[in-house]
Amino acid sequence: MGALLHRLLLKEDPSIYQLKDGSLEPTLTTIDLIGLGTGMVVGTAIFTLPGIVAAEHTGPAVPLAFIVAAVGAGLSALAYAETSSVLPFAGSAFSWMNVLFGEFFGWVAGWALLAEYFISVAFVASGWSAYMQGFLASLGIKLPVALTGGFNPGKGSYLDLFAAFAILVVGWLLSRGVHQVSRIENTIVAIKLLVIILFIAVGLTAIHPANYLPFIPPHKPGTTFGGWSGIMAGASQIFIAYVGFDAIAANTAETRNPQKTMPRGLIGTLVLGTGFFIAVSLVLVGMFKYSRYANNAEPAAWALRQAGHNFTANLLSVVALIGIFSALIAILLASSRLIYAFGRDGLLPRFLGKINHRHVPNRALWTITFLAMILGSVFPFTFLATLVSAGTLVAFIFVSLGIYALRKREGQDLPEASFKMPGYPVLPAISAIFSAVIFWNLNVDAKLLMVGWFVIGLLVYFTYGIRHSVLVNRKN
Repeated sequence: MGALLHRLLLKEDPSIYQLKDGSLEPTLTTIDLIGLGTGMVVGTAIFTLPGIVAAEHTGPAVPLAFIVAAVGAGLSALAYAETSSVLPFAGSAFSWMNVLFGEFFGWVAGWALLAEYFISVAFVASGWSAYMQGFLASLGIKLPVALTGGFNPGKGSYLDLFAAFAILVVGWLLSRGVHQVSRIENTIVAIKLLVIILFIAVGLTAIHPANYLPFIPPHKPGTTFGGWSGIMAGASQIFIAYVGFDAIAANTAETRNPQKTMPRGLIGTLVLGTGFFIAVSLVLVGMFKYSRYANNAEPAAWALRQAGHNFTANLLSVVALIGIFSALIAILLASSRLIYAFGRDGLLPRFLGKINHRHVPNRALWTITFLAMILGSVFPFTFLATLVSAGTLVAFIFVSLGIYALRKREGQDLPEASFKMPGYPVLPAISAIFSAVIFWNLNVDAKLLMVGWFVIGLLVYFTYGIRHSVLVNRKN
């Protein structure tokens, strides 16, 4: 038993990761990171989630749910900023936990991240599909029902064709190289933010103050709607919006001067994203009664059309179609780097850890692309939105607690952090507890599915990873 415990707690030498990740080309700047993070944070979620969360959980108080989620994510962002400045490696929390706590804890954190990334790609693509279908429907063009959504024979849908197509296109773009894609990403994000500002300005002209009353509807017993319990449930679902933090950190090895660039990119994304979320959600629930957004995956464009602003609605739909691609770029980029890190360490087949002549882990990229195409085309949008938050929260807990191990080694065998999480030793614990509370408020299905996901992860680790680990083979 002692030998197994020793084996599970073997820690990776950070210099090994520096050597292995040396083939990745450091080209990303602060603006690129904010573009990637904002592309994800102010991506599918801002165009889709406010209406769904308002209808299912919060009523008009949906901005409060975004604020609660932002506080929790902001605390985690501080932990991410310090850790990424000390350990600038691909794979974010997976690699960090390997160095700080040992390979087994690294695998657990990485497996949670894989759920987050894998499902996020499918979720974002599903949101893009909803907007594409809404836009085409406004032009009188409709796909056969069988190709318009995830597997739901009761409604006649079996495959989301547009979701699979979106993932395939982004996979091809990323295979061309990170530097070229970051330029496209920054341009898309700038256009998207301008159109969101246009939505806010136009939407303000259609506000009906009565729609804000009561701002916090009373709780409905036996449900997750209303009261503060509804706000917490909404915040749990909204956490998918903040996957962008880990998407930024996953690219640390491809960032110029990560010690300074990473903290700026993380905190800049938090401030920018939260401000836009609050403004959009306030306008949205002011335009129409929250209940009218139930099961609507394109609430912003729908609200504009219902208010008679067809041109602006179509413009928003076009930009959403392009803008959601920016979220897909960010998350598919991050997920491919995590798969690469698994392969790099031998915990998944080593061919996934290979890098081609373009400095891209193409085998990892195409693996996650094809798997996500299957997931995104089969599972429904709201199911994916709920499940992905669970993986995000587990990663946030790990990184927050990792600060305690990191501080002991800074200035010893690890460099001093250029940015330190304030309020140590209290704030890292508050951050972990906050994320744990949000996790507890996820619905039962999400928690059960996450348990099932971890069972699969343990089977993979103990039947394959532990026997093929590069770390163990090197130590032996």
